[in-house]
Amino acid sequence: MKLTYLGHSAFEIQTEKGVILIDPFLVKAPNYDFSNVTDIFVTHGHADHLGKAPQIAMKTGALITAVFELAKYCSRYGVNVNGISLGGWINYDWGRAIALPAFHSSSSDDGTYTGCPVGYLFEIEGKRIFHAGDTCLNSEMKVLGEVYKPDVAILPIGGHFTMDIENAATAAKWIGANSIIPMHYNTFPQINADINKFKSEITRTGKNPLVLDIEESIEI
Repeated sequence: MKLTYLGHSAFEIQTEKGVILIDPFLVKAPNYDFSNVTDIFVTHGHADHLGKAPQIAMKTGALITAVFELAKYCSRYGVNVNGISLGGWINYDWGRAIALPAFHSSSSDDGTYTGCPVGYLFEIEGKRIFHAGDTCLNSEMKVLGEVYKPDVAILPIGGHFTMDIENAATAAKWIGANSIIPMHYNTFPQINADINKFKSEITRTGKNPLVLDIEESIEI
C-alpha cells in the first residue's frame, strides 16, 4: 500500500484493489492524475477540503463517501455518493473505514450546512491509517488510541483553524500511532508552521515524524 501527500490535507492511498483520494483540494498538486481514483473521502464541506471532489467523481465514476448532509450536497452533481455518519465500519473492496469525531465546522461556500466534520480511520491490508480532518485537540483521541490503535496518524499542525504543533504532539501521544504525518500547514499565511519544530516535538513523544514533500509517496 502506498500513501502519497498531495498538499494541504489531500492524500492518495493506493491499494491492491482501489485508489482512495482524501480531501482533494489540489492547489499544491495541480497536475495530479486522478484517472484511477475509485473512492473519494471528504472530511467536511469547506472548500479547502471538498476541493474538486464532485468534478473528479463526475469524470471517473468514483464513489464519494461523506457525512450524510455533505454527501447529499455532492449528489447535486449527479455523482455516486455514500452518505454515512459517525460510529460504524463501512466495508469496501479494499478494506473498511470508519468516521470518527472531529471538532470544527462544516459548510459549503454558499452557506449550505454540510453536516458534522469527521476524521477517517482506514483499515487496509492489515494496517490502520487515521486522517484527522480539521480538528482541535480533544479527548476523543484517547478513545482512538485505546480502541482503534492506528499505525499511522495524519494530523493538522497549522493552528488558527486547527491544532497547532504543541497540541498535535499531545494528540500523537494519546493516539499512539508509531508514525505521525503533518498536514494542513503552510498553505495560507494563517497556518504557517515551523516543520523543524514539529519534528522535534514529535520525536520527544517517542514517535516517528514523517514529513512528506508534495507528491512524495511512502510504503505503509
